[in-house]
Amino acid sequence: MDIRIQQLLTQITALEDELRSVLGEQQSSIFFQIKGKRVEFEQSIKQTHLKLKKNFFRWLITNRPQNLITGPIIYSMITPLLLTDLFITFYQLTCFPIYGIKKVNRADYIVFDRQHLNYLNFIEKFHCTYCAYGSGMIAYISEIVARTEQYFCPIKHARKIVSTHARYAHFLDFGAAENYEAKLEEYRVTLNQEASKEDPK
Repeated sequence: MDIRIQQLLTQITALEDELRSVLGEQQSSIFFQIKGKRVEFEQSIKQTHLKLKKNFFRWLITNRPQNLITGPIIYSMITPLLLTDLFITFYQLTCFPIYGIKKVNRADYIVFDRQHLNYLNFIEKFHCTYCAYGSGMIAYISEIVARTEQYFCPIKHARKIVSTHARYAHFLDFGAAENYEAKLEEYRVTLNQEASKEDPK
């Protein structure tokens, strides 16, 4: 990979990490504090949230009817989501130690905290929990697949694709055949080093 491109990618990654950190600090200091697994708001914020909360019957009347009609279809997706979650988790638990790849932590991707929002009624909290599981699980799977791709085939596509995982930008250019096997081994060593940092034995 071109040295200048590598430098830019490193800068972008560092800036993204810094932005996430600053945004998290700003949001936490203004609205809430995280204490262990609990999210706590100031008393005045709590009271405001409770005033904004829509009770179930009012919510049912004012809710868009198409949302209720499509509800069974949306929630039927829980079966393939759970099965995929089960199989992908089994895959990384059994295969990643063999490859020397650091396992992906589910808790970094699947987060349930919207139940602490008092302006949501119990149906809305249920919706939010389902969405948090679905979107978080897809991100969790994406990282597992990304680490697998880095191990077996860290090569960019010839065509531009709309969305890529974070590791893709560092992959080898399409058609860059020179010293491919040696470079592939470097990618695997990088994954192994990530795993070693987690479990220094």
